[in-house]
Amino acid sequence: MHWVPMHNKTVLSNGIRVISEDIDHVRSISIGIWVKCGSRYEDHATNGAAHFIEHMLFKGTKNRSAFEIASAIDSVGGMMNAFTGKELTSFYIKIPDYHLPMAVDLLADIFTNSCFDEKEIMKEQSVVLQEINMTEDSPDDYIHDYFEGVFWNGHPLGFPILGTRSLVASLNKKILLSFFDARYGGDNLILSAAGNLKHDEFVDLANKTFGSIPAGIINPQTDKPVVSSKVAVLKKDLEQAHMIMGTLAPSAVSPERYSGFLLNAILGGSMSSRLFQEIREKRGLAYAIHSYISPYMDAGLLGIYAGTGEERVPVVINLILEELKRLRHELLTEKEMVQVKELIKGNFLLSMESTDSRMIRLAKNEISFGRHIPQDDVIAAVDAVTAEDVRKLAFEMFRAGAISLAAMGRISEKDIALDSYEG
Repeated sequence: MHWVPMHNKTVLSNGIRVISEDIDHVRSISIGIWVKCGSRYEDHATNGAAHFIEHMLFKGTKNRSAFEIASAIDSVGGMMNAFTGKELTSFYIKIPDYHLPMAVDLLADIFTNSCFDEKEIMKEQSVVLQEINMTEDSPDDYIHDYFEGVFWNGHPLGFPILGTRSLVASLNKKILLSFFDARYGGDNLILSAAGNLKHDEFVDLANKTFGSIPAGIINPQTDKPVVSSKVAVLKKDLEQAHMIMGTLAPSAVSPERYSGFLLNAILGGSMSSRLFQEIREKRGLAYAIHSYISPYMDAGLLGIYAGTGEERVPVVINLILEELKRLRHELLTEKEMVQVKELIKGNFLLSMESTDSRMIRLAKNEISFGRHIPQDDVIAAVDAVTAEDVRKLAFEMFRAGAISLAAMGRISEKDIALDSYEG
C-alpha cells in the first residue's frame, strides 16, 4: 500500500506557525525553529548580528549551561546544529521519536531563556573572528563573499553572513538583545517537524514552550536588488586563480525556477555537465569547475566557480562564455532533456528519504509560498519544462551586459575581461 504523508499547520496565538509531517514508518523526528532573519535584514551597523546570535543561543540559558545544552542531545544519540543564511536562520534537532518533548523544550529554552552573558560574548567574538580568518584563508570559500559583495552592488544581499572584523568586535549585549527583540518575535517564526509524531501533540508541546514568545512584527522587506555587469580583481599571492562568473537567475518563487534548475544542471551542476566535461575532463584546465543557483525571495543568482592556474584564466573564461552562448542559441537535445530531468527528480526524491530534508522543505515552502507543495507537484513541474523554456531563460540571463566576474590571485583585470562577449 502506498504511504501518504500527513501534513498539518496550526498558527499559535502569538503568530508562530507550527507545521508537521507525520511519517509513521520511521523512528526519528527532525524539528527546527526557523527565523525569517539573516544578513539581508541587517544594515552597515549590525552586519553579522544574526550569525553571532546563532552562536550565542548555544552558550547557556537560565536553566542550562552550554555543556548541559550539548550533553542533552548527545545523551540520547541525537544531533543539534544551526545555520545562518541571507534570509533565514535555523536551529534544528534530530532525535529518536520518544524524545520529542525534550527536544521541543530544549529549542524553546535556548530561544526564550538565553543569557547573552558578557563573558561568553567576548569569548564568542574571538571564535567568530577566527571563523572569518578561516574563510579568508580558504580562497575557494572567500571568493564567494568577494563576488557577492561586487555582484549585489551595495545591496544587503551582498553583506557577508559572518560580518566584518570591526563589527564583530563592536558587538555587545545591548546591541544583540535589541536586534533579537526586534526580529525574533512570533510572526517571524516557524516551528517545523517531520517524523514519527502526531500534530496535535506537537502543537500542545509548542504552546507550552514557545507560547510565551511575544508576537513581534515581520521583517520589513528590503528593496529588490539592482545589479549591473562588473569585473573585479582581488590581488592575492595564491598558487591558483579563483573566479566566479555570475548573473541574475529566477527567484525562489518564480514560475521559471524549474527551468533554472535544468539550466544549472546542464551547465555545471553535475559531473556530466557541459562545463565539467569540457573544462576538466576534456581539456584538464581546472580541478574544480561547477555552477550553482542561489534563489532568494525576489531575485536569484546563478554562479559559475572555477579554480585554475593563472596563465589559464583567459582560456577558461572564454570556454565558459562559449557554453553560455551555446545555451542561448541552441535547444537542448531530447536526450539531454530526459537525462537532466531524471537527475533533478532523482536528487529530489532521494533527499526525501530523510526526516531532516523533509523538515527543511516544510519550513522553506511555508516561508516562500505559505503552504505545503506536494512532492508530485514538484515532479510534474520538472517534467513540464521544455527545451524552449530553458533556451528562453538562457537568452535572458546570459545576454551581454548582464554578466559579472570576480577573481582573486596573481592576475589583473585585463586577464578577466568580458569585452569580447556578445551573447
